[in-house]
Amino acid sequence: MTEPSGETAPEAAEPTEDLREEAAEAPAPDAAEAPDSTEEPTGEPGTTEKPAEGSGSTAGPGTGGEPDSPERPGTAEEPESTEEPGSRTATAEEPEPAEEPEDRAAADEQAGAAEEPEPAEEPGSRSVTREEPESAEEPEGRSAAGEQAGSADGAELSEAQAELAAQRELRARIEARKAEKAGPVTSGAKLSGTAADLLAAVRAVEGGTSSGSTFYEAPEPEPAPRPAVETAPAAAVRPPAPERPAAPAPGTTAAVREVLAAGGAPEALAGRVAAALGEGAAPALREDPWQLLAVPGVRPEQADGFARALLGPACGPGDPRRAVALTVWLLERAAGQGHTALEVQAVCAGLAGHAVPDPEQAVGAAVSEGAVLLFQEEETAEEPEGDEDAEEAPAPAAEREPAAPALLGLDRYALAEESLADGLARLVRTAKADVWEGGELERATGAHGLVLHTGGEAARAEPVALAAAARERGLRTLVAVHADGGRRALGAAGAEAVTVAALLSGAAGPGRDEDGAFALDLLVVLDAPQLDVETGAMLVESLPDGCRLVLSGDPEVLGAPGAGRVFADVLASRVCPRIASRVPDPGPLGELVSGIGVGELNQVEAPGKEVVIVPVRDAGEAVHRTVQLVADSVPRALGVPSEQTQVVTVGHGGSAGTRALNAALKQRLNPGPGRFGGYDPGDRVAYAPAPGHTVTGTVLSADPEGLRLRCGRDELLVPRDHVESALRHGWALTAHQAAGTRWPAVVVVLPGDAAGGLSRAWVYTAFGRAERHLSVVHGVDQALPRAVAEGVAPERTTRLRPLLEALLAADGE
Repeated sequence: MTEPSGETAPEAAEPTEDLREEAAEAPAPDAAEAPDSTEEPTGEPGTTEKPAEGSGSTAGPGTGGEPDSPERPGTAEEPESTEEPGSRTATAEEPEPAEEPEDRAAADEQAGAAEEPEPAEEPGSRSVTREEPESAEEPEGRSAAGEQAGSADGAELSEAQAELAAQRELRARIEARKAEKAGPVTSGAKLSGTAADLLAAVRAVEGGTSSGSTFYEAPEPEPAPRPAVETAPAAAVRPPAPERPAAPAPGTTAAVREVLAAGGAPEALAGRVAAALGEGAAPALREDPWQLLAVPGVRPEQADGFARALLGPACGPGDPRRAVALTVWLLERAAGQGHTALEVQAVCAGLAGHAVPDPEQAVGAAVSEGAVLLFQEEETAEEPEGDEDAEEAPAPAAEREPAAPALLGLDRYALAEESLADGLARLVRTAKADVWEGGELERATGAHGLVLHTGGEAARAEPVALAAAARERGLRTLVAVHADGGRRALGAAGAEAVTVAALLSGAAGPGRDEDGAFALDLLVVLDAPQLDVETGAMLVESLPDGCRLVLSGDPEVLGAPGAGRVFADVLASRVCPRIASRVPDPGPLGELVSGIGVGELNQVEAPGKEVVIVPVRDAGEAVHRTVQLVADSVPRALGVPSEQTQVVTVGHGGSAGTRALNAALKQRLNPGPGRFGGYDPGDRVAYAPAPGHTVTGTVLSADPEGLRLRCGRDELLVPRDHVESALRHGWALTAHQAAGTRWPAVVVVLPGDAAGGLSRAWVYTAFGRAERHLSVVHGVDQALPRAVAEGVAPERTTRLRPLLEALLAADGE
């Protein structure tokens, strides 16, 4: 199954198991990036370490070896560090072939609308329980999953459900606001070839000469008429489809189960199909079996088999219904990798890879059916000055600047990007300039409605100080962070903060007025790179006119787990002041991470055992060393308990991914039969109540309603039908899951088969999660310095930057 991982590339590739084996699983998102490297940097930290005979352990932390690790059972010889403190060593044999990591996706937004209420909690918080887990009585049997969520009488509305409700309300307002805009957007006059044909199809829909029915209905076999002259307006962004009922009716689920059985698909998918397709799911699925691709985790080959079983020889690779569903599926998959749109040629190439006979015609059908939207950013040509002969002598074609490529996107992301751009422009134009005394950030915030602030972990103190100064001026001020771990860290330092998810859901913050706006004069958002476009749009739409917004974050970290790159796009658009912090991160860890940010993996002096390199030969040894570090070496040598030590690895799958590491760590730290859907009291877990939001905690107990967790000082109920799809063990996380939270000690695991998933942003993010101590289980040899020097993450395709530039560039900073 796919998972919305939200980096520039997924941390795990698509699995290949059949539909029956994956029916009950809907994994969570993460991503990894493959470095485009061909050369080795000169800044590798440390030298090759040779094993010492008769030694059963590596040297202690800070000397390039594992901190006081005991002898490993069954091993005659162990590598021993002999290097000076702070040096980096790496010995690794040829890496084993990489297992393809498996993607897991949490329930999509529409399926989330079908969830039953659960106790209030802050989704998106990333915290680690730092005290001993509480014991609880073991209830009698429970079901790990159910087709329908059981109702919980008197239960408070969960934060995830409240957030979804807030989304529906905000989108309704956004739709109304868009409807008030008079006149279409004029663009696309310079299109030609395939792009012109596609745009003509869109305009035919808008002009009423072609059908604009829902994209899962079978399209007409004849192509849409194409206007001879392109004078009609380009496609406007469509509002999202109406939200479906919170839970499908029992009759709907039963009817869907019959259709699934007739097509040979697992009947356990019935609830998810009914939630995704609505009340008419069963007849719609019989008419167009490829609608099964709307269910997260279903792959094209599985939908093809289902269609053949239902339709027989009448269906084939060129079926128009298949082409439309595949086009939408490709764009949804791209959104999981961070893109809000794709170039037309990229979509055509994807369709060709799935044996669609005529990809261009398929894209045209998808556009004409309203399944996807076509965008062409308008180019403004500059008129030559003072040269009357310029019109008679046009520049050669080779010298002309190429037109922006035509893009295809889904309406939900198009609407979010337009709404976000409009909202940011509104804040810039409605803020009243004032003179504030103080530092550079404070002065810029007083004079502008939108300000960007960049810097590392130490620089977070600057926007926090800005918020304190604004409160002294009598302004209604709030600080928001991405994860609950970051909120608690600020609270320990005496600064109040809420998570963005809690603010949007209404679980925290100032509340909303009758217009849905927050009662705020200044909002400071830390961890701004973790904002995806939909979250950013909801946040900005909730701010009243005249409110000031400060987005602060480290641009070097991994991007948002969802679609879009809000912080990077606003930075690149140059439409507002950008304040770069000059406060460096302190200590050996700060020096190491700062060097990685500029592409250098430097040697650092670590007299306090702040940085330790543990070389390994293969993935099996990497798992063994990781367990040894977490359970014994780090607690004994540094005094950091196991519950305050976090393991970070590249992906969920693989021989040393989160699954393998969590299984080994559970066996050592909290062995048990997994009687509650694979979990026991005391297990560390990571729960994704909504895509892109991870809550870490400890299992307390289970009951017929679900699994009860302790997350920091709060308790959370995971509904029993979400346990299998949205919950994982949490001793080991991916870098995306760990972003926004820091721990006293971090063990980063880099087995040989993880080399292809490394990038500079990944290394920067993973190493930066450590506050006091970082151990690197190193088995990738030269791939690590190469990734730091050359592994730049691929760019995400988005539309926010040109939209902002069109709205605000003329206004100046």
